[in-house]
Amino acid sequence: MVKKWLESRKGKPESEYDEEKREFEMAMGKPFITIKVEIPTGFEDLRAQFLSLEKNEQFHEEVKDLVKKHLLHLKDSPDSSE
Repeated sequence: MVKKWLESRKGKPESEYDEEKREFEMAMGKPFITIKVEIPTGFEDLRAQFLSLEKNEQFHEEVKDLVKKHLLHLKDSPDSSE
């Protein structure tokens, strides 16, 4: 399956490759989401610090905790259709 996936990506546009890569990763591992976060208004002077969050492991752990709390809230909510 991996060999087939690697061979299928040759000669394809980057966007098609990215989509197939995502599908492969979702099928082979845990589901994940990718979100775009823009720098908050008024924090433009902290651009470098904001950009460094992308590789900051502590920040990633804090986001994971936030996701867990949000999912627990949705699970316990009577109207969990969101």
